[in-house]
Amino acid sequence: MDSSLFTHRGHALRRGRISEPGRACLLTTVTRNRSPVFLDWQPARLLVGEMRRLHDESQAWVVMPDHLHWLVQLESLPLQALMQRLKSRSAIAIDRAAGNAGNRLWQKGFHDHALRQEEDLAAVARYVVANPLRAGLVTRIGDYPHWDAIWL
Repeated sequence: MDSSLFTHRGHALRRGRISEPGRACLLTTVTRNRSPVFLDWQPARLLVGEMRRLHDESQAWVVMPDHLHWLVQLESLPLQALMQRLKSRSAIAIDRAAGNAGNRLWQKGFHDHALRQEEDLAAVARYVVANPLRAGLVTRIGDYPHWDAIWL
């Protein structure tokens, strides 16, 4: 198969990203090789700390063992820059805490979904924080330590 098709498709996805202030976006990013880094409490909390430093008005988020779902309302920082900073800063903090250097924490890229006006933000937030239930990690969301939502 022609590899230029993949290059073109990736370029088109980036070009179609909506990064306007005030727009709510659901962001998902995955650890390298889907490694369950965030089963460990310390890396998970370091990631949460970086999320709060970058965007303290998050609508909802859940840190799963090998990925992150983050519902944000964009501010002045463009979407691409927000994710780049989160991934970079969290990788540095986690490497530093573990005494590692240069380990790549995150897979390249991320998935984003710009919410439409008719989409119910609270319903999307409930969907986000219910991920540990659907994954079978807990039977009650209150038993899972790495999530938050402004409505719940």
